[in-house]
Amino acid sequence: MSSLVQSVDWLAIAPPTLAAVVGLVVLVADLFIGEEKKAVLGWVSVAGLAASALMLLPLRDGDRATFCLTGDAHACSYTADRFTLVIQFLVLGGALLAALLSVTALKDANKDLPEGEFWFLLLSSAAGAALLPASRDLATLIVALEVASLPAFALVGIKRGDKKSSEAALKFFLSSVTATAVSLMGVSFVYATTGSLYLTQIADKIQHVDGQFHTLAQAGVVLTLVGFAFKTAAVPFHFWVPDTYVGAPLPIAAYLSVVGKAVGFSGLILVTVVALPSYGDVWGPALAALAAFTMTVGNVGALRQQATRAYSAIRLLAWSSVGQAGYLLVPIASAAYSKDAEKAIGSTVAYALMYAVVNLGAFAVAALVARTSPLNRISDYRGLYARSPLSALILGFFLLCLAGLPPGIIGLFAKVTVFAAAVDAGLGWLAVVMAVNVVIALFYYLQWTTLLFRAPEGESEKHRVPAPLTAAIALTAVLGIVLSGAPQLVLRFSATGLF
Repeated sequence: MSSLVQSVDWLAIAPPTLAAVVGLVVLVADLFIGEEKKAVLGWVSVAGLAASALMLLPLRDGDRATFCLTGDAHACSYTADRFTLVIQFLVLGGALLAALLSVTALKDANKDLPEGEFWFLLLSSAAGAALLPASRDLATLIVALEVASLPAFALVGIKRGDKKSSEAALKFFLSSVTATAVSLMGVSFVYATTGSLYLTQIADKIQHVDGQFHTLAQAGVVLTLVGFAFKTAAVPFHFWVPDTYVGAPLPIAAYLSVVGKAVGFSGLILVTVVALPSYGDVWGPALAALAAFTMTVGNVGALRQQATRAYSAIRLLAWSSVGQAGYLLVPIASAAYSKDAEKAIGSTVAYALMYAVVNLGAFAVAALVARTSPLNRISDYRGLYARSPLSALILGFFLLCLAGLPPGIIGLFAKVTVFAAAVDAGLGWLAVVMAVNVVIALFYYLQWTTLLFRAPEGESEKHRVPAPLTAAIALTAVLGIVLSGAPQLVLRFSATGLF
C-alpha cells in the first residue's frame, strides 16, 4: 500500500517561501518599531527579496519537483524546472528593483504611506508571483494568481486620502475579480471533462474527451485563459491599466508593469502549452487575434498622449506596456502552429527579460523626475540632459531599447526573435501587423527621446538623487548595456527548450 504522506523539498520551494516569511516578519516587526525607525523595514524587505533571488542558485543544476501524487511521480503541484527558475528570477529581480524605488518613495511620502503594511503587501504579492510559474495544477495556479493580485489591489489604493488612488484600486479590483470568476468557471469546465487538476494529466485526458463534452472542454479552455489575459493587460482586458498606473504609487506601477505581466504570461504558457497543447486550434487563433488587437490599441493609445497633460509620461508608459504585451503574446500564439513550441515560448521569455530590465529602468528615471515635477508630464522631461545628463542618457537608451533601435541592441534582437517565431509558425499576417506597430511606436519613443536633449525652458535646476533610486537606475542601466553588448545571454532562451 502506497503512503499518503508526501515529502516536501524545502530547497525547491525556498524562493517564494522565503519572500512570504520575510513579509510576515516585517508585518510583526512593524508593531514594535517606532515611527522614527520604520525605514529599517524597507531594507529588511530589500534584503529578503535579494535572499529569495539568491535561493535560485542551488536549483539551477536540475529539475526538482514536490507535492507529487504518490501513485504518479509526474503529477506534481510544484516543479522547479528551467522555465520556473527564469520566471522566478524575473519576478524576484523586478520586485527587488521596485522595492529600491519604494524606499525613496516612502521616505518622500511623509508618512502618507503606511510602511509596515506596504512592505508586507509587496512581499506577499512577490511570493505569489514567484509561486505561479512553479505551479503545475490548476488549483495552485489560480491560488498563486490571487496571492499575487490581492495585495496588489491594496498597494494601488494605499495612498491615504488620495481619491485618484482609491478610484484606481477599485477599478483594478472589480475588473480583476470579474476576470478571475470567469477563469474559475473555465477551470471547473476543464475539471469536469478530464477529472484532474494536474496539468500533465489534463494534457493526456483532454485528448480523449467524449464527443458530447467536446464543446464544454473548448469553452473551459477559452474561459480559463481570461484571467491570465487580464493580468497581461491584453485587449479587451486592458482598460484598467492607464488609470491604475497613474493612481498607484510610482514603484507599484513599475511593479505591475513587469511582475504583473510575468505572472500573466507564465500562467498563459502553462495553461496552453503544458496543459492544453491538443487544443491549439482553439487557443492559437484566439491568442493571435488578442496579440494583434493588443499591440495596435496599446501603441495608438500611447501615440495619442498629449505632452502637457498631467501624468502623460506615466500614461504613455502604461499604453506602451499594453503594446509590449501584444508583442509578448505573439510567440505564445505561434506555439499552437509551430513544430517547436518550446522555441516559440523561449522567444516570449527572452523578450520578457529584456522588457523587464528597460521598463523598470524607465520607471526609475520617471520616479527621479517626479521628485521635482509631481505631475510627471512628458513636457517635464524637456531639457533633462541639462539638469541631469546621465539620467537623460540612460532614459534615452531605455526608450531606444523599447523601440528596438541601436544602441538598444537587446531590444532589436528581442523583437527579431518574436518576428521569427511568427514567421516560422506561418503567421505572416501577424508579423506584418507587428511590423506596422513597431513603426508606430518609433514615433512616440523617438519624440520623447529628442525632448530630453532640447533646450530647457527656464533655468536648469539640479537636484540630489537618493542612494536607493541611484542604485535602481544604475542597476537597470548596467544590465541593459551588458545585454545589448552580449544579447546571447538572453536570446539563448529562444534557441533552446525551457521545459
